[in-house]
Amino acid sequence: MAIDAGFLDELRARTPIASVIGRRVKLTRSGRNWKGCCPFHGEKTPSFYVYDDHFHCFGCGVHGDVISYVMQSEGRSFPEAVEELASAAGLEVPAQTRESREAVVHARSLEDVLNATQALWAQALYQPEGRAGLDYLLARGLTRETIASFGLGWAGEGRGALAAALEREGITPAQMAEAGLMRLDEDGRPKGELFWGRVTFPIRDRKGRLVSFGGRILGDGQPKYLNGPETALFSKRRLLFGLDRARAAVRAPRPKGVPAPDLVVVEGYMDVIALHQAGFTGAVAPLGTALTPEQLEVLWQVDRAPILCFDGDAAGRRAAVKAAQTALPLLNADHTLRFCLLPEGEDPDSLVRERGAQAVAGLFGAARGLSDVLFDLLAGGMVQPGPEERAALRHKLTESAALITDKTLASEYRRTLLDRFFARFRSSGRGKAGGAPFTGSAGRQAEVTGFIALDQTRERHRLLLQLLLRHPALVPDMEEALCRLELAADFAAVRAALLDFSAEGAHAPSAGTLRAWVAQNGLEETIRAVMREEDGSAAQPDDTTDPAQLVSARTQWWHFYGLLDRARFEAEVEREIASFTAKNGDADQWQRLQARLEARERLKRGGLEDTEF
Repeated sequence: MAIDAGFLDELRARTPIASVIGRRVKLTRSGRNWKGCCPFHGEKTPSFYVYDDHFHCFGCGVHGDVISYVMQSEGRSFPEAVEELASAAGLEVPAQTRESREAVVHARSLEDVLNATQALWAQALYQPEGRAGLDYLLARGLTRETIASFGLGWAGEGRGALAAALEREGITPAQMAEAGLMRLDEDGRPKGELFWGRVTFPIRDRKGRLVSFGGRILGDGQPKYLNGPETALFSKRRLLFGLDRARAAVRAPRPKGVPAPDLVVVEGYMDVIALHQAGFTGAVAPLGTALTPEQLEVLWQVDRAPILCFDGDAAGRRAAVKAAQTALPLLNADHTLRFCLLPEGEDPDSLVRERGAQAVAGLFGAARGLSDVLFDLLAGGMVQPGPEERAALRHKLTESAALITDKTLASEYRRTLLDRFFARFRSSGRGKAGGAPFTGSAGRQAEVTGFIALDQTRERHRLLLQLLLRHPALVPDMEEALCRLELAADFAAVRAALLDFSAEGAHAPSAGTLRAWVAQNGLEETIRAVMREEDGSAAQPDDTTDPAQLVSARTQWWHFYGLLDRARFEAEVEREIASFTAKNGDADQWQRLQARLEARERLKRGGLEDTEF
């Protein structure tokens, strides 16, 4: 049965082998890979290892990929195994016709075209016509051994030279066009060679098969880098330059205690080659496009936390943001990313040549996790943003966390990002961000309002949280102020639950829907820290549908909030008044401001004691 090799590669890429084997074999982590007891022979000590794309038993020697595993473990034929895995992956196996069998043969013929071209270009680099290309590569610090190892070459200046040379080997312009070596006119006919006057870079698939070329022009011509077009062999979205070498390096056997090289994604061909030459053999690069979801999935098959390395300029930062946003919907507990942002004006190639491998190793070793770096990427260097910029940033942070499909992980990211957001502005002093924040700590409050007993502060925190538990529809309005409070650990857990509930965007949030959500997520003990059973609070009726109750609760909340730091609360109200007046605020904004104004008046009158509801 002849099945298109491209389809089989996609099937393997979409089918995590560890997940398939893990259905029958208990697997545990072993560094970057998995291990367990071999299902094909009886053993008590695990010698069966599962890598990113294959398995191997060091006891009985059985070896294969995910397709052969299904064949051997379930006694299925090759077509049956492919059909089973394709169905699970949501793919349709191509019908086996005479045409499809011919397509497989045809694909092999395209490989022959590319290999013949590679031989000509690699030879031309060392001929007089390729001297400029060779000098360029040597000047970039590459050794002749590295140049030969990567198969770098030279596409001559004459536009018909390659076609003439290949014609002598029986290769037609039509075949060259199908292999991605010639342009096509409007009618689909070959009209000119794609690569000429360029240093050439062979592009290989994950198994090392030649599938296309990239080329770099010397001088000021455009485009500076050129990749071959999509063909039957080449899909830019699914491949990475250098992946075949990086996979082999990451999974190669090594002495105990010697770590595998990091899988590092950089931006260009020369970065990859320079890093490999310097000993960073896990380097790969996208093929002229931003990092795609398909490429991320391929990376995670090799390393659960690859490093994305970006140049130290504005374009590099924008690329990092785009990569993070592409990755967020795909994250889970086993797949994440690390980020390395290089110094301004540097790239991996220049760093290796000017500072040496040790400096680059230090930068890779200091790579930060996505959860740590995402805030800085989205904040974009903000120092003292105004209210509008802060609101926009907060929206961007919560929106980014919401991209994560794993709800538990999304909640953790949202909490981390908001913690960073409010911590940043707690330390920003009296700037455009709105002055110094409130605090629940007795020592900090003493600077403004004098000594407040710690137990009194804790009780006010409890009342603030209890109001929101009874009226969760108010949480979005109070979210920023709520996150500023420095709460005890048990109260902080209640705050986190309220924020998570609000982030899920429950329709018509009420005390009843909150109680159901709390029970569903097993948070009853957390909430009990605030909703004391002995005072009957837990049995309060669900009254949040009454608008009058919400208005009263909003005023009460701001009153207790103001008791924590009255002077700064009043200053904040004045700023809100000025902002409302300058922007001609709407009715909703007025309602929120009115609650603060009423709370301020109550504070002036000295009414509404701490325990009054």
